[in-house]
Amino acid sequence: MKKDYYEILGLSKSASAQEIKKAYRKMAIKYHPDKNPNNAEAEDMFKKAAEAYEVLSDPDKKARYDQYGHAAFEGASGFGGGGMNMDDIFSQFGDIFGSAFGGGGGFGGFGGGSQRRAFKGSNLRIRVNLTLEDVAKGVEKKIKVKRKVQAKGTTFKTCSTCNGSGQVTRVTNTILGRMQTAAPCNSCGGTGEMIDKRSSDADAQGLKVTQEMVSIKIPAGVEDGMQLKVSGKGNEAPGKNGIAGDLIVAIQVEPHAFLQREGDNLHYDLYVSIPEAILGGSKDIDTVTGKVRIKIEPGLQSGKILRLRNKGIPNLNGYGSGDLLVHVNVWTPQDLNKQQKAFFDQMKDDEHFEPKPNSADKSFFERVKDMFS
Repeated sequence: MKKDYYEILGLSKSASAQEIKKAYRKMAIKYHPDKNPNNAEAEDMFKKAAEAYEVLSDPDKKARYDQYGHAAFEGASGFGGGGMNMDDIFSQFGDIFGSAFGGGGGFGGFGGGSQRRAFKGSNLRIRVNLTLEDVAKGVEKKIKVKRKVQAKGTTFKTCSTCNGSGQVTRVTNTILGRMQTAAPCNSCGGTGEMIDKRSSDADAQGLKVTQEMVSIKIPAGVEDGMQLKVSGKGNEAPGKNGIAGDLIVAIQVEPHAFLQREGDNLHYDLYVSIPEAILGGSKDIDTVTGKVRIKIEPGLQSGKILRLRNKGIPNLNGYGSGDLLVHVNVWTPQDLNKQQKAFFDQMKDDEHFEPKPNSADKSFFERVKDMFS
């Protein structure tokens, strides 16, 4: 089981953005590869801290994590999914180290102290439609995705303008004296590389569009509008040292014909006839795992709610499943023949047909209160 992100950084859930950044910087410096050469344990802690910071520093991801925990990113996490390496960490968070390691993200064992930025390809977005049954059991979807990849036969060489650093230094004279600034190299776009040879099917960046089948594991309990991330399945970046972007998967849950979802619970409207309500019997109803038969007690009242435990949607965090709430509606016929009308005309003054609610027959407001408790 993955360790809690707040626990990794030694924080409480009420920690501010500044406290999160400060805690990550402290851990990252402590377990930095330059300070712990050939130390697998330190490298693992370094990656875990970066994974925690990647989520908690993003307000949207933090909100999803606070609500759903690790399950919000299951099957599609960035660092946790193995799609991010040391270059990823330093390309995204290198500036957080300040001058602790030479003022940049580079480090001895993973880049030789180079200041060159690792470029990341653009993200792709797709929408996946799910049924309520898919949501209830979790599902693996295989989707065809068009993405840019490096074309075979395309080679790169070190940029002659910046000598592979990805930056050019400019010195300007101002009234305050000579000022030196660094900016991305215009010749290579900051990658430090230029195309040497390009295959015929490649674009100006040495990339081509290809179609790939991507497997997406969607955990049980996801909700409509939720987004998952498949690391490294977006567009590739140009150059030898680029990092592929991510595939963002937007979840859309199709409406169900009979069931309505509310959190982890499901609601079902059951209609019974007057004879069924009076005499009792049994009914087959739809659930997300198939039909189930429920018993109708004699004298069933309209408005009663029958609760079927654990027949709802599995909790995304693994805390069991919700319930199926069956709302009973006694159907009153509107088109009766003379014989039927005569029978009810005789019965309308019968004491057995007079409403006699007792304490067990809850009011509408009490039923609503119970439903949400």
